[in-house]
Amino acid sequence: MNDEEYDKFMLGRSFFTIPWVEAPSATTARDGLGPLFNANTCIGCHPNHARGTLYNQSNNASKSLIPKLSIKSNNTLLHKDILQKDGSIPDPVYGGQIAISSINDVPYEAKVNIDFEKIGLYFDNEEHFIYKPKYSLTNLNYGKLHKTTNITYRLAPTLYGMGLLSKIDKKAILENVDENDLNGDGISGKANYVYSKITQQKELGRFTYKASVAFLKEQIANAAFNDMGLSTSINKGENCTSFQKECNEAPKSKDELDITDERLDAITFYLENLPTYDPSTNKSFKNGLNTFSEIGCTSCHTPTLKDKNGKNIYTFSDLLLHDMGKGLSDGRSEFAALGSEFRTAPLWGFKAEKKDFRLLHDGRAKTFEEAILWHRGEATRAKENYIALNKKEKKLLIEFLKGL
Repeated sequence: MNDEEYDKFMLGRSFFTIPWVEAPSATTARDGLGPLFNANTCIGCHPNHARGTLYNQSNNASKSLIPKLSIKSNNTLLHKDILQKDGSIPDPVYGGQIAISSINDVPYEAKVNIDFEKIGLYFDNEEHFIYKPKYSLTNLNYGKLHKTTNITYRLAPTLYGMGLLSKIDKKAILENVDENDLNGDGISGKANYVYSKITQQKELGRFTYKASVAFLKEQIANAAFNDMGLSTSINKGENCTSFQKECNEAPKSKDELDITDERLDAITFYLENLPTYDPSTNKSFKNGLNTFSEIGCTSCHTPTLKDKNGKNIYTFSDLLLHDMGKGLSDGRSEFAALGSEFRTAPLWGFKAEKKDFRLLHDGRAKTFEEAILWHRGEATRAKENYIALNKKEKKLLIEFLKGL
């Protein structure tokens, strides 16, 4: 980086890592937190820029586990407009997601309770287990949820590689689209075209578990607003519904925007330039990749996609939506993504993760094997092929995944 770029990188880093405070405050550059929020720093949900943890130090639900809310459309013009712009309709009382924290004198929205149902599977002459989440909300401080409210839980993803997703050539993504499975391989990748508040038109979705956001800058602005209650030029005002009196009457920052465009651009630049991890393409990698391909995983976890300069990037994702089956379905639609459809998760950054990191959209899987065993829908054949591997082949494949 030149000096100007380095200054921008460090400015973004400071606003990403240093805590925000509630308004009004003498620290005017960092006030405006809340009134409702989940964390007071970005890094609070993305420790070490990696995946969020499922549990906190008290063994309760971590702030990285976010409950998302949506209700069924009543087909009114209002709901149709919301679906067109936001992809899902928020709960009228609690909004689009639950805030587990709040500033003084404002009740938080709810708390999250974690529980699992143990499910046994038998193969390799022994019993294996996967764990079905039974997450729930307690202490709903603003009354009942809407009668049709769907709740899904999302674990904060790794931020390593975010900049690369922006650089992938659109054509490289779209050439893998096969929505009607015309080639008959059982895989029907679908693009998610989403409304962007930046361009004010439909764009190809790349970010979030359902590819419901087109641009990294917009995803950062959404996280700032929903997770910390911070306004930007993309999301103005306070993150309160009309039913939340204390939230609406809470003290406000003197500035119209909590995060100015200059600072939002700096945070975006910072995340775009985080170090990424290319896999070591040694003999072990090549052997693992062969197995990964032979059992069918590369049909969705495409090893490389070309960037806009024609360079191959190891994404291990086609960045398209796929039906993952009933077991993983969260019942939530986001633009074209249906309840059981998720964007293929890029497989990278695992070298930076702590030993107890979790996998899948809601953090249910403790191991790569558990994650694989939850795959159904379009991935059923690949999962069954994994089960058919001998123990040595399974071990080599898991070690390959850990090295990505």
